[in-house]
Amino acid sequence: MSAEIRFFAATDVGNVREHNEDNFLVDKKLSLFMVADGMGGHAAGEVASAICVRTIHEEVKREREMLTDFMAGARGASRVTNKDILSLMEHAVQRACSRIHEEAQTDPQKRGMGTTLSSLLILGTRGFIAHVGDSRIYLLRGGHVQQITEDHTVFNELIKRGKLTREQIEKVGHKNAITRAVGVYERVDVDTLMLEVLPGDVFLLASDGLTGYLETTEELAPFLGQDGDTASKGLVTLAKDRGGKDNITVVLVRLGGEGTEDERAKRLALKREVLQRMPLFARLSDRELLRVMQAVEVRTYDDQQTVIREGDKGDELFIVLSGKVVVMRGGETLTRLGAGEHFGEMALIRAVPRSATVKSDGSAELIAIRRTDFFEILRTEHELAVKMLWQFLGVLADRLDQTSSELRHAKQELHAEEISEDVTIEIFPGIEGGADPAPFGRR
Repeated sequence: MSAEIRFFAATDVGNVREHNEDNFLVDKKLSLFMVADGMGGHAAGEVASAICVRTIHEEVKREREMLTDFMAGARGASRVTNKDILSLMEHAVQRACSRIHEEAQTDPQKRGMGTTLSSLLILGTRGFIAHVGDSRIYLLRGGHVQQITEDHTVFNELIKRGKLTREQIEKVGHKNAITRAVGVYERVDVDTLMLEVLPGDVFLLASDGLTGYLETTEELAPFLGQDGDTASKGLVTLAKDRGGKDNITVVLVRLGGEGTEDERAKRLALKREVLQRMPLFARLSDRELLRVMQAVEVRTYDDQQTVIREGDKGDELFIVLSGKVVVMRGGETLTRLGAGEHFGEMALIRAVPRSATVKSDGSAELIAIRRTDFFEILRTEHELAVKMLWQFLGVLADRLDQTSSELRHAKQELHAEEISEDVTIEIFPGIEGGADPAPFGRR
C-alpha cells in the first residue's frame, strides 16, 4: 500500500536437499510479505508451505476494505483498530492451519505435514506480524539489528525455563525441533505483534536455512546496509558457504526515506527510552519491550487539565513522556513529576479509588497503560509476565517502604507535638495569673 516500500527476495535449495520446501510470497499492493519453511516426507513440506502462504494471502486480500478503512483511520475516518488487524492476521493463519491439516488427512503420505511462518503486513506507519515456528524476522533500525520474533523450538523453551545451561542444552537431542507449526494440528498458537515503522527501516524475513548459521544478529548489519539484490544474494551465499544443509529463503523489505531526521523517529526513541527507564520494564529484552510498546497509548494534555481525580476508580498507569504534572491531595500540592516518572501503578492490579488528583503543569504528554492490556500481556507472554511481576513486586516494596517511612515520620511529629503541649501546660500554667516563673527557670 506504499510506493515507498521496496523488496528483494531470494531462495535456494542449498547444498544438500534435493528439492525446496520453502515458499515465500510478496504482494506489493497489499504490502504483505511472507516466508514459510515446510516439513514432511514425500515433498509434503512444500505442499504445506505453499498452502500456507496462498491461504493467508487470500484471507488478507479478502479484507482489503478493512485495510483501506484502517489507513483512513490514521486520518480519523475509521474505527478499525490495531487489534482488528492483528485479529485478521491470526485468523488468516488459523485458516491456513485448518486447510493444511485437512489436506494431510486426505493423503496418508502427507500426515503430520506442517510449516513455519513469518509474515509482515505494513499499513502506513504500522507493521503487523504473525509468526509460528523458527523462521525469523529481523529489523535494522539506526544501524542496530534486532530479532523481533521468538523461535518456537525445544532449545528456546529450555533457555526460557532456565533449568539447563547453554552447554547442557547443546547436548540435548532434537534441541532444534520446533514446538509449533502451522497445519500439524487443526489450530496453532500464533504470536502477533504490532510495531511502529519508520522511514529507513529494513526488515529481513528468513528461513532457518540462513538463521541456523548466524552466531549473532549483528552479523546481518553489513548485509542489510547493502543494495537489496546484493544483500539477498549475499545472505544465501553466506548460508551455503557455511554448510547449506537446508533450503535458504530471504525476503528483504526496505522502507523508503531517511529515518535519522524524522521527528517521529525521535519521538519513538523517546517513548522507548522512557519505558525502559521505568523499573517495571527495566529488565525486558528488545522484543519484549516492543510487545509492551504496542499496548501503550500516548495522550496529550493542556495546562491544568485533569489526568486523574482523587476518589475516582482508575484502571490505568501513567508515565510522564514530556512536560510535568502536579500531584495534589485535598487541594494541597504534594509533588511534581517530570519525564520518566510514573503514577497510578496500583490501578494495574485492582480497581481502587485514586489517592490523589493529578493535573498537567503546562502542556504534557503521558504514556497510558490500561489494566486490560496489562493483563493481556501477562496472559499471552509467560516469560515476560514473570519479569514484569517480579519488577512490580519491587515497585510495591519500594512504595511500602516509602509509606512506612512517612508514617514513622508523621508519628514522630505527632509525638513531638504531644510532648510540647504537655510541657507548655506544666511550665506556664500560672503565667497569665501573675505567678513567678523563676522557679521553673532554676530547674
